[in-house]
Amino acid sequence: MNKKLMPFDKSKLDSIIKKYPTPFYIYDEKGIEENAYEFIKAFSWSKGFRQYFAVKALPNPSILKLLAEFGFGADCSSLAELMLAKKAGIKDDMIMFTSNNTPKDEFQYADKLNAIINLDDITHIDYLDKSISKFPKTISFRYNPGSLKKGNSIIGKPEEAKYGLTREQLKEAYVLAKKKGARKFGLHTMVASNELNVDYFVETARILFELVHEIKDELGIQIEFVNLGGGVGIPYKPEDKKIEWSDLGSKIEACYNSFFANEKKKPKLCFELGRAITGPYGYLVSTVIHKKDIYKKYVGLDSCMANLMRPALYGAYHYISVLADTDVDSRERLTYDVVGSLCENNDKFAIDRELPRVDIGDVVVIHDAGAHGSAMGFNYNGKLRSAELLLKKTGKVKKIRRAETVEDYFATLKF
Repeated sequence: MNKKLMPFDKSKLDSIIKKYPTPFYIYDEKGIEENAYEFIKAFSWSKGFRQYFAVKALPNPSILKLLAEFGFGADCSSLAELMLAKKAGIKDDMIMFTSNNTPKDEFQYADKLNAIINLDDITHIDYLDKSISKFPKTISFRYNPGSLKKGNSIIGKPEEAKYGLTREQLKEAYVLAKKKGARKFGLHTMVASNELNVDYFVETARILFELVHEIKDELGIQIEFVNLGGGVGIPYKPEDKKIEWSDLGSKIEACYNSFFANEKKKPKLCFELGRAITGPYGYLVSTVIHKKDIYKKYVGLDSCMANLMRPALYGAYHYISVLADTDVDSRERLTYDVVGSLCENNDKFAIDRELPRVDIGDVVVIHDAGAHGSAMGFNYNGKLRSAELLLKKTGKVKKIRRAETVEDYFATLKF
């Protein structure tokens, strides 16, 4: 099996661990920047192009500020995410607020920030109108294509998803929003998660571009921007092939031109990628504290599902590297379950994973944890969220989130 590379070696990691005890997340600044640059470059042909980073993937203001330097905005879905965007210096229509079953106060705060509000249901038009003083001049709607689009393995069939408006509702929604004062309109969809087939996204673009013309012809409403959503996957397994940004950009460009080449006013394009921007450049670093040999062989780490729940929640694969002072590659290979300490039998980072023999005290690095990793942390069993570090291009390490303490855990309790 091919190996996955890391931006640090055992010696560098040892020096980091001396200052920051495991477990912790560490993100590669250089990798994130280079990836962001290549993505933006792939869509340089698109005038007014915008990428709203999905804050839910890695909700840390240091990362948001880093991406804002490349012109990234923020895709938010909650009050706290909106606040994070503001603290990162992201303003106005560089914030896209897309949520579902949204409380009134969150709409109010999004409106206060002059964010673009992307509504998930036709009934939300009246709800929004009653929640704020004046209906927004710019409004967007999330479209659910239903059976027109095949389901993605993670999100599932669109017609079984809770998100978005039907085609008929969508047209009614634009008319109603216009009556309430909206003057600029956006169209959005999100029907995939961790998809590695570039043609899947081109097909999604085609469906939306057709709908742009349909809305204009039937309603006389011009769509100002089309948000193609997110869902671009990353190669979690070494044998997986990544989507090349240049390939995605050129294929969507050809599709776009086939619909709008002769149009005087063309819709702007947007994405809201999260995982594909930061996912491959984050690592959960843990230490082996126990080994167990019963019906199976187990490796016990000082991290658990509370630190990274994707394997337990989705059966997701994360590549694992074992680092030690001795030559790990020369060790015999054994099959392990790599586990944490929660009182749950699905608290496993890997099941039946072949690894070089693991010894107590070895350092384990779990790859591709730069999205939906720390963000999904929780406190079951009283476990505490780990620190987040940023490996700077200079080689220095910056703490961008401290580890939780027991005092944090008890702070909201009353006795």
